[in-house]
Amino acid sequence: MISSLRGAVAHIGLDHAVIEVGGVGMAVQSTPPTLATLRIGGEASLATTLVVREDSLTLYGFETADERDTFLILQTVTGVGPRLAMAVLAVLGPEDLRRAVAHEDLTTLMRVPGVGKKSAQRLVLELAGKIGAPSAAAPAAPAATAPAVDGDVVAALEQLGWSARDAGAAVEAVSEAHSGKAAILRAALQHLAGGRG
Repeated sequence: MISSLRGAVAHIGLDHAVIEVGGVGMAVQSTPPTLATLRIGGEASLATTLVVREDSLTLYGFETADERDTFLILQTVTGVGPRLAMAVLAVLGPEDLRRAVAHEDLTTLMRVPGVGKKSAQRLVLELAGKIGAPSAAAPAAPAATAPAVDGDVVAALEQLGWSARDAGAAVEAVSEAHSGKAAILRAALQHLAGGRG
């Protein structure tokens, strides 16, 4: 298994980055929070895991080993695959997920696109005791306003399960305070997850 990756960032997309390692460009699927930490031309060091399917090999990259381990643990839950696990981490992150599971906070879990009440209950039931106890509370993301709407970011949010209206409103609310698609997408996800979308 490929457990880590270090190299120059050649490209950053809405859901992936290309990292050059030994002259080979490795496409790495990642969450908006992780992508927002990368800069083209800069060096990236990501914790990774390779997901093997009959028809594909997909490399997933994370800012921390904790995120990678949480991604793997999420997939032990019935009905949770890589896509939904990435959506959970994009919206909540490991600490918020631990807090939601520890407090059986179904409302927070249901902010993730694709997670309804039954799925949230399943996450609480099957993750209890697997992902550890939450530590200190994470600070809330600041809100901002702006009139511009980035169509690519709205489309990415729609692919994650939000309506075009909610996605557009979230992007408008955060785009002035952030630059670059990955940073805007991350902020919009935090905005939506905070119930302000």
